[in-house]
Amino acid sequence: MFSGIIEEYAEVVAVVKDRENLHITMKCSFVNELKIDQSVSHNGVCLTVVSKTDDTYTVTAMKETIDRSNIGLFKAGDKVNVERSMMMNGRLDGHIVQGHVDQTATCLAVEEVGGSWTYTFKYAFDKEMAKRGYITVDKGSVTVNGVSLTVCNPTEDTFQVNIIPYTYEYTNFHTFEVGTIVNLEFDIIGKYISRMIQYK
Repeated sequence: MFSGIIEEYAEVVAVVKDRENLHITMKCSFVNELKIDQSVSHNGVCLTVVSKTDDTYTVTAMKETIDRSNIGLFKAGDKVNVERSMMMNGRLDGHIVQGHVDQTATCLAVEEVGGSWTYTFKYAFDKEMAKRGYITVDKGSVTVNGVSLTVCNPTEDTFQVNIIPYTYEYTNFHTFEVGTIVNLEFDIIGKYISRMIQYK
């Protein structure tokens, strides 16, 4: 489980295809603190550390993960938002994030507004999935590339988020442009509520 508060962005060192899997090697400042089998969120995708060196670690993504996320687009030099799993003795500064990406979205617009930034994203809307909570709601929570954010101006298939300068600088949001593909995880509480309503 994660909180959506990004620790830093890691750099992709190598991506190796192995049948339907991808082995992704990363470099970040806390490599020496990682252990084999530890969970780390990568752009919101929970992946397990399978090997490490003094300055890199490697995770493996399977086909289901690649199909649902932007993991398959990774290449050497890319910046990836990373967060280690949440410690249960601390504050929940973001919201409950599982690290299970639901689908991707496309960046439609990036606008600087008085020193901060507004991003507009569009995702594929499915009516049946929406009934199960796969939607955004005004002032609700959404995870974009692993970042816990507040939804603004949602429509059936679009929403906006506002990014402060700190988040812009210390996550990969500063690399986004029109057409960038990002990972979405909808709010798990909304999913549970939507599901329970169907069985009333």
